[in-house]
Amino acid sequence: MRTDHPTTAQYLAGSVQAPTTHPTTFWRSLPAQCIAAANWIGGQLERRRSRLALLEMTDEQLKDIGLSRGEAHCEYMRRLWD
Repeated sequence: MRTDHPTTAQYLAGSVQAPTTHPTTFWRSLPAQCIAAANWIGGQLERRRSRLALLEMTDEQLKDIGLSRGEAHCEYMRRLWD
């Protein structure tokens, strides 16, 4: 067990004060968190659009990029976060 960190019993007994999260820190980081979330969602939507584009390609176009119709369909069926 690490001795440089307080135990739960010490927190409960009141001999050590629990670290606090300051509201100002939360509000200052909120815009960055919102931007990060929006970027993640945008990336997921772009991935979905590209998978839909694979389905719309002809067999000749798929052959040009080295995919079969079945592989394109499997890529489309993957979960959004894959």
